[in-house]
Formats: sequence, C-alpha cells, structure tokens
Amino acid sequence: MSALEDVLSLAGVRGSLTTPISAGNRWGFELDAVPEAAFHAITAGVAYLSVPGHETIQMLPGDVVLLPHGSAHVFASDRETTPVHFDRYNHVRSRTPGEALEAGSEPRSTNVLCAFYIHNLTTSTALFELLPEVIYIPANPQGSAIIEVTKLLAQEVARPGMATNTIIDRLIDVLLIHILREWIATTEFTRASWLRGLTDPVVATALNAIHAEPAREWSLDTLAEEARVSRATLSRRFSALVGQSPGAYLVSWRMDLAAQQLRETDERIASIAHRVGYTSEFAFSRAFTRAFDLAPRAYREANRLPARPASSAAPKER
Repeated sequence: MSALEDVLSLAGVRGSLTTPISAGNRWGFELDAVPEAAFHAITAGVAYLSVPGHETIQMLPGDVVLLPHGSAHVFASDRETTPVHFDRYNHVRSRTPGEALEAGSEPRSTNVLCAFYIHNLTTSTALFELLPEVIYIPANPQGSAIIEVTKLLAQEVARPGMATNTIIDRLIDVLLIHILREWIATTEFTRASWLRGLTDPVVATALNAIHAEPAREWSLDTLAEEARVSRATLSRRFSALVGQSPGAYLVSWRMDLAAQQLRETDERIASIAHRVGYTSEFAFSRAFTRAFDLAPRAYREANRLPARPASSAAPKER
C-alpha cells in the first residue's frame, strides 16, 4: 500500500503519547476539540466514550478508538457521571513525564492509553479529512495486530527502559497504520477518494504505480498496462472510485510533492520541476499556480519551513 505510506509521509503524520489515565470508581473528563487526531486504547477496566451526535460507546480491554478530526468528547466511568472539564494543554505543561493521570478513587482498575496524531493540513491529498468523526475498533477475541501493538505499548509505558520514547513513538505510528488497514478493509465507501481507490485491486495498482514513480511519463495506456486492464476499464473504475481521472490524480500528487519540496528545502525550482516529472520550469510553474493560486516562489516565501537537505526530502525511490 505505497500510496497510503506516501500520503502519511507527505502529511507529516506523527503520533505522540499523552498522559495515560489510571481510574477507579466514578470519574469522567470532558475534553475540548483539538487540531490533532485523538486516540484512546483501553488496556484494563471499562470506560464510556461520548462524542456529540454519536451513540455512546462502551469500551472494554483491547478496544481502541480514533477521532480523526480531534472532536470534543467525554470519557467517563459510566453514562451518568457528570464529567469535569479537562485542559489538556495546561496538564501536559505541568505534569511529570511518564506520570499517569489519576481519576476517581481507589482501587484504580481502569487504564487508558491516550495519544494524538499531528498532521499537515496544507496537502491537497487529504487523509484524516476523508475519515469519519469516530473510528471504533472493538477487540478481536481471536487476537489482532492492534491488540498486540497495544500490549507492547502498555508494557513500554509501564516498564520504561533505554530509548523508551522512541519505541513508544514508533508503536503509536504503527498502531495508526493497523487501524487504517482494518477500517479500510471493513468499510463500505460511498464517497469517491484515493482511499476508496485502494479497495479496488485495479485502481490500487494504478495508484501505487503513480506513487512509486511520480516523475514517470504516465499515460492512460501505460497505467492500464501496469494494471493489466483496458484503457476504458481503468478510466471508468479510477474515475468512479477516486473521483478524478488518472491524469488529474497524477498532476495533483505531483503538485503536493512539489509543495513539500518548496516548503522544506532550498532546492532550485527547476530541479523540483524535474523531480516531479516536468522538463519545463514554465510548464511546472503554470501547473503549480493553477493548483495553489500562488506561483512556486511566492508559495515558498509564504510557507517556508526550516530547511533540511534536499536529498532527505526527495520522493522515495522504490
């Protein structure tokens, strides 16, 4: 699923563990909306999650929930408890690293892991915006990768050692991919998007080919040959599932790659144009301006980030 990997990378998706919750008896928190995606996993006990407009979810050990839009929500021991407002930002600033947030009273038999995923909202190839407000994945009695990764995460939090922070961050990122895999595999999509395209083997082959070699001179013929179908079949299925023609998607992805280069490197515009498949800087500038309503130089000045070496920001070779 190289397309999914590439979009996660381009959007700079990065997970971070926040304060774990250790709770007992009656307790409840009301959390404000945040710009990041929020994540909760129950490792022991029971908790109830309420998001306005959605049914309350009873969460048991092994259950996980992702709130892709960072929606306001209530997390509590039961449906009746009146929650207290929780200021996450002030708490994070004041807490001791690794310290659990204790709630309710002894015995504290409910344990919750909480994390957030930050991501870049400027890319046109959206990810979190395509996801529903709530993704709830109950524990699989037969076991699953999500359960196994959550166990590893809980063990690392409980017994930290060398490079614990790095291990925790990597595990949180792995969790997101497994959540997305399971959600994609079990969802009946109604909205056209590149994410929906990944559920179709023909369209997924074409999408992954584009992501593997974005600078290649792809045409409907060469993409159809890659997917081993006719031009008409690929065109029909790609447009129906992705909502764009293969050519339009290719241009959009190239522009997102170029925008990343402009934001994060000082590489010459002509070199960026070549890197994303344009032999003419003029043609590239015209396409970029059409996509972002800003010429490449103006976009760079308005969105410049601290520079890093051009080679590390380049699209991956496969």
